[in-house]
Amino acid sequence: MTDAPVIETRAVTRDYTTKSLFGGRKTVRALKGIDLSVPRGRTLAVVGESGCGKSTLARIITLIDAPTSGEVLINGEKVALAGGVTAELRRKVQIVFQNPYGSLNPRQKIGDVLAEPLILSTGLQAPERRERVMAMLNRIGLGSEHYNRYPHMFSGGQRQRIAIARALMVNPELLILDEPVSALDLSVQAQILNLLQDLQEEFGLTYVFISHDLSVVRHVADEVMVMQLGEVVEYRPRDAIFAAPEHPYTRTLFAATPRIDPARIRARLAAKAARA
Repeated sequence: MTDAPVIETRAVTRDYTTKSLFGGRKTVRALKGIDLSVPRGRTLAVVGESGCGKSTLARIITLIDAPTSGEVLINGEKVALAGGVTAELRRKVQIVFQNPYGSLNPRQKIGDVLAEPLILSTGLQAPERRERVMAMLNRIGLGSEHYNRYPHMFSGGQRQRIAIARALMVNPELLILDEPVSALDLSVQAQILNLLQDLQEEFGLTYVFISHDLSVVRHVADEVMVMQLGEVVEYRPRDAIFAAPEHPYTRTLFAATPRIDPARIRARLAAKAARA
């Protein structure tokens, strides 16, 4: 795989203007000069406490919001967000949210949920769309019997699989994963993380993984970017940062996080299945 970055930001800032009770205005800088670069097929984990700017950054690199200043580049090309984003560019970047049920239309059958991106972004006819949806259902561990079911008929883990499948229907290059397993049970988390890694290898996907769970980050990341109050305080390869965090905030963050090993969870599940 090439080392060229799929997503890159240069000195990205984001300001918000708020009104006070007395009619005045105040500008709050949510992002303060963010630089990041993620090569194809790699995973950058962005970690930090609530309010550090993770979600604001996710909206910018997902091309939902424009930065106040700085540049966003996709495959080396500068994105002019203020002038509107082309449909082709939008297909390259997709997002998976934390709450799989909230991100799915409860009135739509799953087959229609997965076919919708194809209707909006391709010229495929109904039989071809159905064929692709069926193939994707099989790829994420579901089957044709799930095609006509509604979101409430699935478990949380299954709904997150469907949300991931929907994001992949238009063959994106970059997937933004915003706390994708934090709403799931630990055993289901391991299944979803394994699925994401398999899909990354199969399709050459690039991930930006937003999380506060360092045990999950240690399992999935190639590099880790630590944010505090809108700034990057540490940005290094995963093994290096977990072995010897340099910034005081990183050390505090790591020390305060319970350690949960997904590998041990998978081993217990395998042992349980062997006994069954």
